[in-house]
Amino acid sequence: MICNVHQRSLAVPAAEAGFLIDGLAGPDDRLWPSDRWPAMRFDRPLGVGARGGHGPIRYAVSAYVPGRRVQFTFTSPNIDGFHEFELIDGGDRHCVLRHTLMAHASGSLRIVFPLVVLPLHDACLRDALDRAELATGGPAARRPHPAAVRVRRTLVGCIYSVSGCSGLVFVDEAAE
Repeated sequence: MICNVHQRSLAVPAAEAGFLIDGLAGPDDRLWPSDRWPAMRFDRPLGVGARGGHGPIRYAVSAYVPGRRVQFTFTSPNIDGFHEFELIDGGDRHCVLRHTLMAHASGSLRIVFPLVVLPLHDACLRDALDRAELATGGPAARRPHPAAVRVRRTLVGCIYSVSGCSGLVFVDEAAE
């Protein structure tokens, strides 16, 4: 079982941070770090039933409460479960943006996930939460990825370019 949670306290009430969830995969997306990771894209605007994903990871929107929560159920092979973003009310002065991943991996993903995917996932989520903090008036700055993440990004990018897959695009960190 994969259980992975990332969260960040934001210095605004949940009602003022809802645009982060509502803008996902849209033209004004201020949460997903598509400047550094494969863009999140769907076949239609964010809402239950929208299908898409980011890079090779495929999922469908299975729950959506505007301004509060969006859940994605995986449709890719070898992974059964979901990931979601939710805003947790913290009163008049803050809220918590939480991302939860709950899934079962099967096949080769049982080995590949902890060794390759999880460190990339964690780095992507740190980038997303940095963007959320910045978008809500916080001090977050763009941080360089650790060497281990850069190596994995290069490895995954090479595998996809050799296989002819065009769905995975990483920004060249040397140019950042």
